[in-house]
Amino acid sequence: MALPAVFFAVFFAWPVTAIVARGLKADGVWRFGRMADVVTQPDIRHVLWFTTWQALASTALTLLLALPAAHVFARLDFPGKQLLRAVVTVPFVLPTVVVGTAFLALVGRGGLLDDLWGVRLDTTVWAILLAHVFFNFAVVVRTVGGLWAQLDPRQEQAARMLGAAPLTAWRTVTLPALAPAVAAAALMVFLFTFTSFGVVQILGGPTFSTLEVEIYRQTSEVFDLSTAAVLTLVQFVAVGTILAVHAWTVRRRESALRLVAPETTAHRPRGAGQWALLAGVLLTVVLLLVLPLAVLVRRSLDAPGLGYYRALTDADGGTFLVAPLHAVWTSLEYAVAATGIALLIGGLAAAALARRDAGRLVRGFDALLMLPLGVSAVTVGFGFLIALDRPPLDLRQSWILVPLAQALVGAPFVVRTMLPVLRAVDGRLREAAAVLGASPWRVWREVDLPLVRRALLIAAGFAFAVSLGEFGATVFIARPDNPTLPVAVARLLSRPGELNYGQAMALSTILMVVCAAALLVLERLRTDRTGEF
Repeated sequence: MALPAVFFAVFFAWPVTAIVARGLKADGVWRFGRMADVVTQPDIRHVLWFTTWQALASTALTLLLALPAAHVFARLDFPGKQLLRAVVTVPFVLPTVVVGTAFLALVGRGGLLDDLWGVRLDTTVWAILLAHVFFNFAVVVRTVGGLWAQLDPRQEQAARMLGAAPLTAWRTVTLPALAPAVAAAALMVFLFTFTSFGVVQILGGPTFSTLEVEIYRQTSEVFDLSTAAVLTLVQFVAVGTILAVHAWTVRRRESALRLVAPETTAHRPRGAGQWALLAGVLLTVVLLLVLPLAVLVRRSLDAPGLGYYRALTDADGGTFLVAPLHAVWTSLEYAVAATGIALLIGGLAAAALARRDAGRLVRGFDALLMLPLGVSAVTVGFGFLIALDRPPLDLRQSWILVPLAQALVGAPFVVRTMLPVLRAVDGRLREAAAVLGASPWRVWREVDLPLVRRALLIAAGFAFAVSLGEFGATVFIARPDNPTLPVAVARLLSRPGELNYGQAMALSTILMVVCAAALLVLERLRTDRTGEF
C-alpha cells in the first residue's frame, strides 16, 4: 500500500487541498462561515438536488439497459462479438463536449428526431439521461461481464435441475455472486454522472446544472473561488460518504467463487428466448450507441474530398502551435504512459485490498481510491498548477504531468475491475501452494495471475480508454505544443467557423477509430495454459 498511498497523497490530496485552501483562506484567516452561506442559497440547493437525483436516475437506467448486454457478452458466442465489444467501449472515451454536440444533433432543433417526428429533447432531462447511458454503458458491460464470464454455469444448472425456474435460479445463484461487480459498476456510473460536466453544460442549458458545472461557472465566469471551494468540499464529502457505505456493504456480500476460463462458459444462442435477447441487445447498441457515433462520422465527411481531414495536417498558428493531427500521437504516448502508471498503482492497491486479513486502515483506503472520480476535475487541474510549482516537484513544464493526471482517473478503474476477481479467488488455493513450498511471488504468478489475467486486460483497456478521453484536468495542464485529442477537439469547437467544427468532428472520428483498434487488440490477446503472455 505504500506506493499507492504516496501517489494519491502527492498527486491528488495535495493539489486539491491547495486549491481549496486558497478559496477558503483570506489574509491568513480561514473563512469557514462561508460554507454555511453558500449551501443555504436556494439556487445552490437546487443544484445539489438535481445533481443527486439525475445521478441516481442515470445509474438505474444504465443498469437496466446494460445488464442484459453484460449477460450476452458473457454467456453467448456469436460472430463479430469482439468487434461489438470494442464498439460498445468507444463511447466511454469520447470527450463530453463532442458527445453533447452529437446528441444535440440528434435530439435538438433541426436534429434527426426533429426532422422525422418533430420531437425535441434538448430542453428536457431525458437528453441528459440518454447521454449518460451512452457514456457508461461499457462500464457495466465490461465490469459485470468480466466476472460473469468466469462464473461456473454448472451452479445455476444444478439449481435448475432441482426444480428452480430460470429466473429463480439466476436470482438466487448468479446474482449474489455478481453483487460485488454490479455494485462496483453502479458506483462508477453514479460517480461519473454525479460529476457530469460537458453533457449537462451542452444539453442542459441554463435550466439544469450539476455541481461540476456550477464549480466551473464560479471559477471561470463569476471568478468566485471561495464559492467554488465550498462546492468542491460538498462534493468531496458526499462522494466520500457514498464510497464508505459502498465499501462496507460490498465487503459483507463477498465470498469465494468458483471461477473458470471464460472461453468455456460462452455458447451459441439456444432457443427463441436467447435469440430474442441477443436481438434486443443489438438493437439497443445500434440505436443508443452507434447512431450518435454515425452522426459524428457523417459530420466529418461533409466537406468534399475529405477536406476536414486534410485540414488537420496544417498548423494555422491560431488554435495550436502544431498541426491538429499531432494530437493523435501525443494522446497515444500519454495514454500508454498513463496506463502503465495506473496498472502499477491500481494493481498494487487491489492486491493489498484483496487480502482477507487486511486491517481497517487498509480497507478504508479502498474508498479513498475512488475519490478522484468524484472530485471536480476542474479543481484537480487548477490544483496541479498551484501545488506542483516548486522543487522537487516543479512539474508544470514536464510532459509527465498529463499522464499523472490521467492515471489518477484510470487507477480507480483498475482497482474496481480487479478487486472483485481477486477477492473471489479461494484463499485455500494460495495456502496449498504455500504449503508445497511456493514463494509469495510464485503463488501470485501460478495461482492469482491465471485467474485474474482477463480482469487485468479489461483494467488495462479501461485505463487506456479513460486516458485517451480525459478532458477535465488535462485542459488546464496540456501544453500548447502538445495538445491531447480531447483538448484539441474542445478548442476547435470553441472557435467559430465551419472549418473548425468540421476538424473537431474529424478528430473525434479519429479518436473513435484509434480507441476501437486498441480495444480490439486487447480483446484478441489470450494467454496459454501456463499463464504466460
